[in-house]
Amino acid sequence: MAHLSVIHSARPADAGDASDAELVRQIAAGDRAALARLYRGYHRRLVRFLARLTRRADIIDEAVNDVFWVIWQQAGRYRGEARVSTWIMGIAYRCALKDLRAHAGEPLADVHNGDDDGAALRTFDDPVALHELSDWLAKGLAHLSREQRVAIELAYGGGHSLEEIAVIMDCPVSTVKARMFHARVKLRNLLPVLAGSSGGSVGNVHE
Repeated sequence: MAHLSVIHSARPADAGDASDAELVRQIAAGDRAALARLYRGYHRRLVRFLARLTRRADIIDEAVNDVFWVIWQQAGRYRGEARVSTWIMGIAYRCALKDLRAHAGEPLADVHNGDDDGAALRTFDDPVALHELSDWLAKGLAHLSREQRVAIELAYGGGHSLEEIAVIMDCPVSTVKARMFHARVKLRNLLPVLAGSSGGSVGNVHE
């Protein structure tokens, strides 16, 4: 779908994976500095991804901390069957679901401000168009189910394949395909309405 084609990973699928794998090997050997470097490299990406699961900043922060605790504990178990980013996002997804269950029923705490929502859209030179497009897409994604938002973010924001998304979300590829299909249909029907309500200028970005 054309209006989602602008959302892509800021780095190619293979770029940096070898260095990430080396960091994981160093972490497995007890190198805390390597853990700090991996944290700096993935923090923004994880926050953006987790914001598709919850808007609660406290849960996002808790999940990020849980992710790197798990990485510290389990780095020695990483065998390279999947990209490091896929492995980390899978940990993040499971940690977030666990933290969401732990906080179920609690009153809404601090809300994540969503500053990273447009991080993957920086291919545009016009900052006004970028801000408007980011806001437009964020509103559209808010109407999707949690699973659909995550699948869209992983595919278009993280550049993951369907197979990798299935690993991260621990579900069959057919389930990922179904979530992507229904998300696209919903966005295809919804985004033109949102674009119209913003004056229609966003639609011109894709022409």
